[in-house]
Amino acid sequence: MNVPLVVTQFLDRAVTYYGEKTAVITETKSLTYKELFGRVQRLSHGLKEEGVQKGDRVAYLAPNSLEMLEGFYGLYQIGAVMVPLNIRLKPEDYLFILNHSGAKLLFVDDELYPLIEPIKDRLTTVEKVIVHAKSEECPEAGYDEWLSRFSETAFNREDVGEEDLASLLYTSGTTGDPKGVMLTHRNNYLHAMSSMHALRVSDRDVYLHVLPMFHVNGWGSPFYYTANGATHICLKKTDAKAIFEACAVHNVTVMHMAPTVLNSLLQFNEENAPIIQRNLRVVIAGSAPPPAFVARVEEELGWEFIQVYGMTESSPLSTYSIIRPQHDTLSLEEQYRMKAKAGFAMIGNEVRVVNELGDEVPHDRTSIGELTVRSHGVMKGYWKNEQATMEAIRNGWLYTGDMATVDEHGNIDIVDRKKDVIISGGENISSIEVEGVLYEHQDILEAAVIAVPHEKWGETPHAFVVKRSFSNVTEQDLIDFSRSRLAHFKAITGVTFVEELPKTASGKIQKVHLRNEYWDKAGNTGRFVN
Repeated sequence: MNVPLVVTQFLDRAVTYYGEKTAVITETKSLTYKELFGRVQRLSHGLKEEGVQKGDRVAYLAPNSLEMLEGFYGLYQIGAVMVPLNIRLKPEDYLFILNHSGAKLLFVDDELYPLIEPIKDRLTTVEKVIVHAKSEECPEAGYDEWLSRFSETAFNREDVGEEDLASLLYTSGTTGDPKGVMLTHRNNYLHAMSSMHALRVSDRDVYLHVLPMFHVNGWGSPFYYTANGATHICLKKTDAKAIFEACAVHNVTVMHMAPTVLNSLLQFNEENAPIIQRNLRVVIAGSAPPPAFVARVEEELGWEFIQVYGMTESSPLSTYSIIRPQHDTLSLEEQYRMKAKAGFAMIGNEVRVVNELGDEVPHDRTSIGELTVRSHGVMKGYWKNEQATMEAIRNGWLYTGDMATVDEHGNIDIVDRKKDVIISGGENISSIEVEGVLYEHQDILEAAVIAVPHEKWGETPHAFVVKRSFSNVTEQDLIDFSRSRLAHFKAITGVTFVEELPKTASGKIQKVHLRNEYWDKAGNTGRFVN
């Protein structure tokens, strides 16, 4: 009989072979895998007493914490569905997601409870709110006291199958209501197998949770690091100082994060010269970084830079960028350029870049098409939204909305979101390419490029820039700089200096807000959408 591919196997394996090994370290405690397993049994018993049944949705609004981590396994033993909530949303967003998902229970961190309080009376399906690290003032049930009521004896698990829903993850709703991405146990399980191979996960790893666990299950990290008996470091808040300190104290070996977070670490290192834990792997997803950025990470910090690509709808990771043996003879500059790309398919994934007719584009570094993915990680669909599901998945392929090129080695390079490509005078311009050039300027900390209306050319590139402190760089300086390194039609035509760029909780720059801000100031009632 085949063993069903369900994610509860991952913690079972860790307990069997790494029971006495440290599983989780938080600011206040350290637990072995056996101790973590005991807390998970308590949670499952508690969920059952609260009336949670197989298929019920249970929501979590929490930072990277022990409570969040054990939630994944406690829920899955009972066959419930995890609905992780982005901690940077507004109360009305939570109202929509909780009601749309039909969540039965809500676990929320005490510091985040004020985001739920204003909408609590309008929740139609949530029967109980349980608060992590509850203060005396909070009127809800406290998690620790609630959990202590239940036994650590092994929970009699529900019969959960591979195609049963495990996670319901809501994507950002910049053009309307958020969409709930349905990921099954099979999706999460096979994604974990693929990712642990690509990222070389082992039982000697110490993983610092920097990427939020609510963000497509922290790219699946609660699954594949657990399966390998690695140690999880959970910090509620991870600013640059805390990250460097945790790396040094706990001998961290691997982290996942967005480029903007890594950029803040480079800046902190430059200004404060902290103790650096060397020989560490840092896994990055997001806009393609310039090769100079990769060089700084590897040379200044001594960390191995690994670029990956994915999206919530594919569990999420599909490609990764490493130097394959046949490319070892390339120059260091060429290797950095290769590492900055999205790379090639992970095992278990097929990726193609296709034109509007569905034909693969030539592998010539210049022909642009849409990246499509076929894998066991591709979602079951969007919750209660068949139309959006049919638009996203066609003939078994997930159409990502990301535009890309392919080089002669088969490496994919993301050039822009389909809706972010700038069309100036009939020419397509990659905002990511322009941003890469701007990042080479010594006075720029962060940059984001958007399309703005132009009377002659239709659209031209405009940059939003965060300057380094004490910099006197001007708008004209940066326009001239971009014109010196790019074809003139690609060069920026204007600059807006800002103190910070709007970001998602995972660190992704939200260009839709920048576009709306620009139009507001221009006095135009139109809106770009993302």
